[in-house]
Amino acid sequence: MILDVALKSGVTDYFLICSAESERQVIAVKDHIEKVLDEKGYRLYGLEGLAAGVWVLMDYDDVVVHIFTRRAREHYGLDRLWADAKRLPLPKARATVTAGRPKVRMRRERTARQRG
Repeated sequence: MILDVALKSGVTDYFLICSAESERQVIAVKDHIEKVLDEKGYRLYGLEGLAAGVWVLMDYDDVVVHIFTRRAREHYGLDRLWADAKRLPLPKARATVTAGRPKVRMRRERTARQRG
């Protein structure tokens, strides 16, 4: 979920709030966001919550990313606390390949004896 908090917060313009199933997934989401935004030239100003792994906060100045486990997200209720903030539509995700490797038919090499 993306919340426009520019008129309601003096700290940032947007919150990106997302959930993961486990602490390990929270860290994996954090790593992916950090890698992609770093490649695009965005600077990470602050990072909190890595030790516990249930709520990681990433401060990119104009955008603050909150990554929760589902349980922590329900407990802290940022969605409810910022209920009066404008919700922005999420951009459509690019198609990604989630299946395993494509099946490739390998041709067997014929031995010298088979070739005659």
